[in-house]
Amino acid sequence: MKISENWLRTWVNPAIDSETLSDQLTMLGLEVDDLSPAAKPFTGVVVGEVLTVEQHPDADRLRVTTVNIGSGEPLQIVCGAPNVRVGMKAPVATIGAVLPGDFKIKKGKLRGIESQGMLCGASEIDLEDKIDGLLELPVDAPVGVNIREYLDLDDHVIDISITPNRGDCFSIRGIAREIAVINQMTAVAPEIKEVVATIADEKKVVVTTEGCPRYLGRVIKNVNTKAPTPEWMERALARSGIRQHSILVDITNYVLMELGQPLHAFDGGKVQGAVHVRQATAAEKLVLLNEQEVELNEKVMIIADAEKALAIAGIMGGLSSSVTDETTEIFLESAFFAPLHIAGRARSFGLHTDASQRYERGVDFELPMIAMHRASQLIAELAGGEFGPITVAEQAEVLPKREAIELKQAQVDQLLGYRVEGEFIADALTRLGCIVTVKAEGQWSVVPPSHRYDMAIYQDLIEEVARIHGYDNIQISLPVIDAQLAKYQDQFEIAQLRQTLVTLGYQEAISFSFADLKLEKQLNPAVNPLALANPISSDLAVMRSTLLSSLIPCVQYNINRQQSRVRFFELGLRFDYQDANNIHDLKQIPTLAMIAVGAKQAESWHAKPQAMDFFDFKGEVEELLAAGRIKVEYTRSERVWLHPGQSAEIIVDGQSIGYLGRLHPTLEAELDLGTTWVAELDQKALLQTYVSNFTELSRFPSVRRDIALLISDKINIGEIQQLITKTGGELLNSNWLFDVYTGQGVEADKRSLAFALLWQHPSRTLEDAEIKSGMDTIIEVLQNTYQATLRAS
Repeated sequence: MKISENWLRTWVNPAIDSETLSDQLTMLGLEVDDLSPAAKPFTGVVVGEVLTVEQHPDADRLRVTTVNIGSGEPLQIVCGAPNVRVGMKAPVATIGAVLPGDFKIKKGKLRGIESQGMLCGASEIDLEDKIDGLLELPVDAPVGVNIREYLDLDDHVIDISITPNRGDCFSIRGIAREIAVINQMTAVAPEIKEVVATIADEKKVVVTTEGCPRYLGRVIKNVNTKAPTPEWMERALARSGIRQHSILVDITNYVLMELGQPLHAFDGGKVQGAVHVRQATAAEKLVLLNEQEVELNEKVMIIADAEKALAIAGIMGGLSSSVTDETTEIFLESAFFAPLHIAGRARSFGLHTDASQRYERGVDFELPMIAMHRASQLIAELAGGEFGPITVAEQAEVLPKREAIELKQAQVDQLLGYRVEGEFIADALTRLGCIVTVKAEGQWSVVPPSHRYDMAIYQDLIEEVARIHGYDNIQISLPVIDAQLAKYQDQFEIAQLRQTLVTLGYQEAISFSFADLKLEKQLNPAVNPLALANPISSDLAVMRSTLLSSLIPCVQYNINRQQSRVRFFELGLRFDYQDANNIHDLKQIPTLAMIAVGAKQAESWHAKPQAMDFFDFKGEVEELLAAGRIKVEYTRSERVWLHPGQSAEIIVDGQSIGYLGRLHPTLEAELDLGTTWVAELDQKALLQTYVSNFTELSRFPSVRRDIALLISDKINIGEIQQLITKTGGELLNSNWLFDVYTGQGVEADKRSLAFALLWQHPSRTLEDAEIKSGMDTIIEVLQNTYQATLRAS
């Protein structure tokens, strides 16, 4: 069965890529035979609107057109398609576009007339040609939009091999249920609205066979059978391997693929009297929709009217009652046919249909009403009509029964050979749709859902538990040994470090500890790397002195493949060459490196892309430091490979543990990079043991005082804050900079800095005199230390 990945993701959309999604399906027992793109890669094709069409002066079959592509001046394009006309919208391959087959579009001349691109037919963008000529897009297609986006061509088609016991998975709904369970999510079905009857017309349904426990029918009049099938529905069906027919057939096929319920629409005007669901009589004949005439027998269940057979139940309809363009009234069927009454019947006539494939394996007996409402909703929206009441014929005594299955923890442990916790067992079965009742400790009563015919005995339930728990999680039992637990350390673990970086949007890179000598010299001309005696390749010839020499090539590789926003981190060793005459003298320093290129946030509908600046990147580094509860200070960095005005050293207890900042613009240009932000930090400093100390929060009010200083612009703001903190003493709770001003009224080599100072005592209310004394002391120290002056308000 083929399905569209994007269609599936409208039901359940886990944060995993297509390959991982396919792997999950395979590990769930739904083997993915193929994962293929909806269209081969191509670029530079947009929606265009033909403005003018004129005859080519020197070629009878060519036309000279002007085409609006939504930007710049209209393009002049020479086109030979017979259907090109003014006002039509079609794909336009612009200059520089690359079409499937590596066909590049260049500016050229056709019979002496310049052509600035190409109007495309369907096959030129890897779609099926339905007409001879250009691919005609809907009149509301937005001009200038990338055609891949407009036609959803970045979708994938997933071809799944469904095993005979999993008839419930022959639909988007069934596959979505499985993906939702394994990812602990909830599948979100489309909103199905009941179409209320507006006419009283209905047909009586008479069921005289045990093969049809439930049959639903509905009369719908004044249906527009000539209504066009919308593009989204046609696209979804095409990617499921179903060709477009007419609106009613397409709707029933769409519901079939969406919900898994086969439907059939009869021409209501050709159905005489009541509808009968019965066994055929010997030698009774029927001409099927494929124009094949078959001779029926007593083993075949049919749908008939008062005079003749209309369809083979659950397999194929008859030609005499089929819907045509002249049809205005239909009788819509949605039924549950027992699997044993359908199995083998299609093959006896040399048939294999989507309906028989599902009914043979078992269709959810609670689904017909849901599918009837869904089909009615789509018909009302797309083809109009007047709807009669839904006729329901049921034989409750022959409907499938869902019997409770007893399950014990001991049975699970014995059959699997390892222990799965009882909470997981109950949760997994519940998420699979079962009704789970706890009878005692480690004992459950489980009622399978209506769509799971393959759950009948407790071994079936254990198989489901193992499947959801994961075959790759099967445990290996080791001998029981006594082990002394290590003393607890409140420490920032490396796993937490990785998780924090991933949460910030970075991906981990794992590279060699060797680097390119040229790149090492570009980063730091003073470095003298230790060369390898037998390098793997010329670009891995020396021991790296910085992890940047490994990460920068990774970024270049991704940028060259149209990845405009790249975030990497690496945890690895760098090597200190200072005083190293041979390999034994090398210092191996565990280091964390980060590199970021591109917009601050990924492109989305709610915000325009914004370039990352120093403070954005510093904020990400500070989130990492905060996760490790590391208190740091900053000073200006003098490293040669960094931008002198947009970089900083990271200081802990007076020692540098690394740096952050932007690569030097000259280096960015040499490496063909855009604005690039980098950081390197000592891994041991990040993972230092931290002992938590709690200080009770003060219950007494705080008092804020502000000061504005005129001070030299050469003085580091961090130094000023440190001096304020030191001078303010225990009563000064915190201070921060909230305003910087230069310009009129401020000398050229100075700036105005405004600080907020928050005063608070842990056990009493402060007095004004205490605060004034503290403020006066701070101002005096700033005046003496930095020659700062108070700025008048």
